Amino acid sequence: MKLRAVTGLAGAALLAACTTTSASGPVEVSRFNIANPGQPFERGTIRVEPAPGGGPPSLEFKTYAAAVETEALRNGYTAAVPNVREQYLAVVSFNRGVLEGPPRPPAFSLGLGLGGASFGRRSGVGVGGGVGVPIGKERRGRQIVTTELAVQIRRQSDGTAVWEGRAQTSADVNAPQAQASAAAGRLAHALFLGFPGESGRTIEVK
Repeated sequence: MKLRAVTGLAGAALLAACTTTSASGPVEVSRFNIANPGQPFERGTIRVEPAPGGGPPSLEFKTYAAAVETEALRNGYTAAVPNVREQYLAVVSFNRGVLEGPPRPPAFSLGLGLGGASFGRRSGVGVGGGVGVPIGKERRGRQIVTTELAVQIRRQSDGTAVWEGRAQTSADVNAPQAQASAAAGRLAHALFLGFPGESGRTIEVK
């Protein structure tokens, strides 16, 4: 199976998903691998490195790289030995962005009109219109942090990509889950859950 590239944030999809998110949403995971069904998936020594063209590794990248390495070692890989060429490379990239979510509705409002009653953000029901009585102030739009982690495992002997996956999630900007350290661990754990996973399938991990 030819592996598909995993790059970029699915901004529109994430924004739609996070409109109902109060603190953090589930992690959406997609994975692809070249293993034959029912056959053991190959393992070996592994080293984590940034995707090409990303510049020198930053402190934030090291947070994601450490989370990926931790999960890889939990799932049968072994740490690379100094001065010995590793069998596999885990190429890691990540994206973080802030989206403006829709405003939250007022705490409560009433609407009365000739056509009946309305409960919600706005009144104005029926032929005669309505009278809205908002209780509490309307809040400004939420800021939502979206984070995506992509990993590709390559065989060093011939450069073949044997596995790749992408995990993405969203959280309110003030939620603990929006912090890079928390997001990295959560995304890496979801990405390697049930490794190598069913190729070509997208799942949600809560």
